[in-house]
Amino acid sequence: MDSTSSSASLIIPSFRCFDATNHRRYYSTLPSCSPTPRGGAGGSASIHVMGNSTTIADPKIVTGDCGYLLDDVPHLSDYIQDLPTYSNPLQDNPAYSVVKQYFVDVDDTVADKIVVSKESPRGTHFRRAGPRQKVYFESDEVRACIVTCGVYALGGYKGFYARNTIPLTPKVVNDIHKRVGTILGTSRGGHDTSKIVDSIQDRGINQVYIIGGDGTQKGASVIFEEIRRRGLKVAVVGIPKTIDNDIPVIDKSFGFDTAVEEAQRAISAAHVESESIENGIGLVKLMGRHSGFIAMYATLASRDVDCCLIPESPFYLEGPGGLFEYIGKRLNENAHMVIVVAEGAGQELLSGNTCTMDNIDASGNKQLQDVGFWISQKIKDHFSKKQKLTINLKYIDPTYMICAVPSNASDNVYCTLLAHSAIHGAMARYTGFTVGPVIGKHSCIPFQRITERQNKVVITDRMWARCLSSTNQPSFFSAKQPFEKIGDEKHGDNHVEDLAIK
Repeated sequence: MDSTSSSASLIIPSFRCFDATNHRRYYSTLPSCSPTPRGGAGGSASIHVMGNSTTIADPKIVTGDCGYLLDDVPHLSDYIQDLPTYSNPLQDNPAYSVVKQYFVDVDDTVADKIVVSKESPRGTHFRRAGPRQKVYFESDEVRACIVTCGVYALGGYKGFYARNTIPLTPKVVNDIHKRVGTILGTSRGGHDTSKIVDSIQDRGINQVYIIGGDGTQKGASVIFEEIRRRGLKVAVVGIPKTIDNDIPVIDKSFGFDTAVEEAQRAISAAHVESESIENGIGLVKLMGRHSGFIAMYATLASRDVDCCLIPESPFYLEGPGGLFEYIGKRLNENAHMVIVVAEGAGQELLSGNTCTMDNIDASGNKQLQDVGFWISQKIKDHFSKKQKLTINLKYIDPTYMICAVPSNASDNVYCTLLAHSAIHGAMARYTGFTVGPVIGKHSCIPFQRITERQNKVVITDRMWARCLSSTNQPSFFSAKQPFEKIGDEKHGDNHVEDLAIK
């Protein structure tokens, strides 16, 4: 659960590209170089993180035959000349003695999209993660720092200049994967780019690993740009850690599987409580400020949910086809029901209440109102006053229980692979990227692609349709609120058409 507000203003200068055959850098105007970049405009952009503003350099694009496009990541040789290289010691590791291919080929890439039509172009690709034959750091000279960012603790970006660092040795981290939370501490806010990079430079750090969600990755992007501006030999790598799963491009973020698994326990408890009493309703609020993935996947996994409400799909309470009508119908049929609501759902309905939406947290996000408590009261009031029906509603908010559980086996393995990909990328002089699987293959994805948008549930997609089919709930779209096409969004080769309510 990590988010930092940002805005981007794009201009159209020349577009920097690389020759696909010999990797020579050259410049060209957009029409002769490649398709129009993401967002409909090319060139530099500015990103704002907690009052810090920086200019993002042009993306590195490699074009090839048949519509091939590599969205490449920066590397230190872009701005530092004559870097020495060393043989990768991995080839001498006994564990790899049976491996046929020690190293990833320098030209290996991973497709952003795998389902294509017969005549489709090859489309957007990312540089494949993994060990390279040559590295740009000797093991003994590496001075790395790890930063964790998130909620409600000390540490985070403040740790760069608060001088509360923790030395990490093999003994310290030996059983770290069995612990809950972060031994480093974490925080929201505290992002002062100049102070952070000053600290990195003063401490002699040459590899920075930043762990967190979409807001943290934006902060990492700003740090990388400042490091590049100063010409420092420092690799900056992002590792996607957020249970909300709201980081784009990658298949999923670390922590999501664990969150969905634990959320089912709360749903199961709500189902038991609601089934045990007449007109029982179990209401579970799950995480998801802007993205309803946890709610949707937990609903699909449990099969006990009668209604799932997420931020991406507006709903209304009263009138034909509304939530109250559906609740009444389910109670008449089954005498009980379970409702799952993501924390960011229905915020537009709460905005007219006494609580204000103007308050912001340390990361610059608007503080959400408690939709779970609000909708619980609305349901009770409606059925007791208008329907003369006594409702036995149990409201469960498992947020911090979910945040405080150890990662499951799937996430443990995933985290190991992310760590390997991050280290291999940094050692091979790549920088300014986030690691993660794309269609199952671990890749290095430039910060621009990670920070340009949030990953959200597409309500015109089949996965959301599967969720609605599981719950048998209506879409809650009113005849008075017709669909309005709000735009066609192209991210790489993915074409998503979103619909919204007027």
